Amino acid sequence: DCGQSFHGPVKLALGWVCWKTYLGRPVTDMHRSQAMGVLGESLRGSRPEEALQVLEAHLALSRRYWSHDENLVLIAQTNVAVCLSSPERLDETLILRREIYAKMVALFGVSHEGTIIDGLNLASSMVTLNLWDEGTSFLRDQLLPPARQSLGSNHHATLNLEQNLAVALYNNPESTCMNGV
Repeated sequence: DCGQSFHGPVKLALGWVCWKTYLGRPVTDMHRSQAMGVLGESLRGSRPEEALQVLEAHLALSRRYWSHDENLVLIAQTNVAVCLSSPERLDETLILRREIYAKMVALFGVSHEGTIIDGLNLASSMVTLNLWDEGTSFLRDQLLPPARQSLGSNHHATLNLEQNLAVALYNNPESTCMNGV
């Protein structure tokens, strides 16, 4: 890792090279599995349908061979959820994000930064699907208190939660100015 982020054709080329490097290893090899995840991530920007197929295969392998490593499976699930975030698949994204958040709470608790960020992703899905009341309640009652306590009010995740709450309240056609208080 040279500390540089790659994008576009370079990222895609690196994804393919990574995959081809480890393709000959057994299906149970962790490096081969990680290479599949890298390939899926590199395909996401330019070929989302192909990326989804690769990421779903990576998730299936993770569940089959490394089910004992719940964090690894959660990362693979999150990659699939990100790939599903197109407008026509938001319902599927919401289901997967609910599952991810519940597992994060069970594994790490509500105050863990990763749990809070996965909660933010879930809340964003709710707001995008116009689930105003559920999203507002989730943000206000379940996410913001532990975020403020464990991360602080000025942390980027806490600020993003506040922003999502503001968007949910603003866009809710049934919301009044008293809902924000």
